[in-house]
Amino acid sequence: MLYKKFYILLVASLFFTIDSFSQEDLIIKAKDTIYTSPNEFDMLSPARAAFYSAILPGLGQAYNKKYWKVPIVYGALGTGVYFYDRNNTNYNRARTAYKLRLDGKPNEFDGVGGNIFLSDDALVRAQKSYKKDRDLSLLVTVALYVLQVLEASTNAHLLQHNVDNNLTLSPQIIKDATNNKSVVVASLNFKF
Repeated sequence: MLYKKFYILLVASLFFTIDSFSQEDLIIKAKDTIYTSPNEFDMLSPARAAFYSAILPGLGQAYNKKYWKVPIVYGALGTGVYFYDRNNTNYNRARTAYKLRLDGKPNEFDGVGGNIFLSDDALVRAQKSYKKDRDLSLLVTVALYVLQVLEASTNAHLLQHNVDNNLTLSPQIIKDATNNKSVVVASLNFKF
C-alpha cells in the first residue's frame, strides 16, 4: 500500500512539473506590403531527400543532416541482404543435393564419408523452408528500402516546421469552486 501511494505521488509530481512546448513563432516583418519570414521554406526539400535516398540508401538522411541514421539504414539493409544470401545458399545446396540424389549420384547429404544423412523428404522440406525464408528476406529488405526513402522524405518535411512556445500544454492544479476540492487539469494554450 505504501508503494502504491509513493508511485502515485511520483507520477503526479512528474505530471505537474512537465511543460510541453511546440510551434515556433514565425516573425513576420512588414516592408511596404511584402512579407518575409526569417526561415526559408524549400518546397522541393522532401522530394529531393526522397530522390537521394532512392538513388543511394542513406543519402537522403545525409541530405537532411541526420548523419547518425546512415549506419542504421545500412545495417538494416545489410542484415536483410545477409539473410537473403544465406537462405539462397542453403536452398541451392538442398536443391543440388536433391537433384544429384534423383540422378543416383553422391551428394553432401548422402551419409557417406561422415556426411549428414537426409532423406528425400527432408531435402524437399528443406528446399521449401529455405525458399520461403529467402523470399521473406527479400520482401523485408525491399520494405526496409522503401521505409528509408519515406523516412528521409518525412524528416525533410518535418524539418521545415518551426517549434516555439506559442503552443503549450501545461498541467495545473485548480480549486473547484462548487466542492472546494483540488482538480488536476491540462490546459492547451494557443498564442497567435
